[in-house]
Amino acid sequence: MADLIDQLVGVVAGDPIDALRAKRPTARSDAQTTYEALFVAPSDRSRASTTERAALAYWTAALSAATETADHYRQLLEESAPAILAVLDAALPGAITHGPYGSYPPGPLSEENEEGVHWSASAPVRQAAGDRLAAALEHAHLLTFHPRDASPDALQALVDAGWDTDGIVTVSQLIAFVHFQLRVVAGLTVLKEAN
Repeated sequence: MADLIDQLVGVVAGDPIDALRAKRPTARSDAQTTYEALFVAPSDRSRASTTERAALAYWTAALSAATETADHYRQLLEESAPAILAVLDAALPGAITHGPYGSYPPGPLSEENEEGVHWSASAPVRQAAGDRLAAALEHAHLLTFHPRDASPDALQALVDAGWDTDGIVTVSQLIAFVHFQLRVVAGLTVLKEAN
């Protein structure tokens, strides 16, 4: 399978970005292997279904306005659940914000506290996606825009929606991996444009 990050950045064999990535072959192959393990051939789809995986990845990338990466995951979601894709597209304008928001414990960092949008899945999203996926989408929004506010209560909301411990770990891995992908793609794209 072709390297997804290379595809998203538009890396061509032999170009300067290809040479740069070739200097870190383990990092390159590990990123691709992780993508394949999370999205192409996960060992256990009971932790998160194909649709849940695609929806979380699309939502996370789209919230970050990462067009190329969002388009990739959009295609995956469209293949498995076009109705969910439609409600997520409709929900995006009310969910996209800037951030990071949240509050630190009392102390010197408290002066950086900032309030911001806390997105909740609408009735149409809940109807199309179900309570379990809706809770995971809310969690993705929290981790994207309110990372300081991640808490045991936020994890309890996932438990209450039907996620077990292994599923919560998988949801967290999916969201974290997409954020990692977004940073790598953004950085390599800047370098590519500078050459």
